[in-house]
Amino acid sequence: MNRMLCAAGALAFALLPLRAGAQESRVLLDTISIQAEGRYEAPPDLATLNFHVRVQDKELRRTYEQATEALNRILALAERNGLGKDDVSTGALTVVPVYNWSDRRQRARAYRVEAGVQFRLRDFSKVGPIIDEAVEGGVAEFRSLSYSLADEETARRSAVAAAMRSAEARARAAIEQNGRKLGAARNVSVDIKQPMGIVYIEALSSTSENVVVGAGTLGSLGRGAATGPLPEARPEKITVIATVQCIFQIL
Repeated sequence: MNRMLCAAGALAFALLPLRAGAQESRVLLDTISIQAEGRYEAPPDLATLNFHVRVQDKELRRTYEQATEALNRILALAERNGLGKDDVSTGALTVVPVYNWSDRRQRARAYRVEAGVQFRLRDFSKVGPIIDEAVEGGVAEFRSLSYSLADEETARRSAVAAAMRSAEARARAAIEQNGRKLGAARNVSVDIKQPMGIVYIEALSSTSENVVVGAGTLGSLGRGAATGPLPEARPEKITVIATVQCIFQIL
């Protein structure tokens, strides 16, 4: 009798994993995997200008004073154009000794003091005049120009929402032919791509034959270069692309 009870218990214990596995397989089978893409497109509303202040002289004190004066001049330029404190960022002034490597005593023959300055503008009509004044006036070197969206998070959310709507619509179209209904999303993965706006400006400097522009960035332009008035900037629209991979439950 005891042998029969033990055998029955062992059989019941062995069947438990099989039943659990069958239930799990049913859950996996009653799902559908869909990939979809959503886009959000809008004209850029923020321009970012990067400048570089750089002064070199034999005397450190005089070099630092000249760099500080140049930094104050470009900050005054920002103020004249209505830029607030939150729209201007400046890096710290750094000092770099310049050596004459043929001198065995390794004494600095000059000093270079430099700092980066960034402007953020929402009025694109001021982009050209600000670059002109900064470069033509010998205030700073122009390094780059890019266009973007001020509220990038809202753009990303809109693109993801569009991708999810597309994924749900595709999943419903696939299962409704068999009289099934779409359930909740069991798993979702999201990938977002957001290229920056590209700006087209040609013939910036008479000293350079070509200016390469890519990914919203404009090449460096040194102080004192004879550029003439910059043409009107024509930024492209910003397109945020979201790709979702969804697994939906089928009811």
